[in-house]
Amino acid sequence: MMYPYMTLNDDTEITHSEMKADGKVKVYIETPDLKDGFHNATCWLPEYRWEDINGYSETEMAYFKKLIQDNAHLIIEFSQEGGVLNAANS
Repeated sequence: MMYPYMTLNDDTEITHSEMKADGKVKVYIETPDLKDGFHNATCWLPEYRWEDINGYSETEMAYFKKLIQDNAHLIIEFSQEGGVLNAANS
């Protein structure tokens, strides 16, 4: 299951999984693009291992890497609580 985390002004969606048994959390970033359909990237926390990067420039990826790094502690916490919406209602 993937939980919504954040929507940016350009309609980029950032979602995350529940924490897996091995302690990993999948973070998925997707941006609609008129030419390509979607750009996307996946990051695995807590290793910050990036994979399946499609359509993003180096500048965009630098931004996303910093954004995920700055929010990783929250994403990991929410991954154990059923997402940000469940955590907010606790």
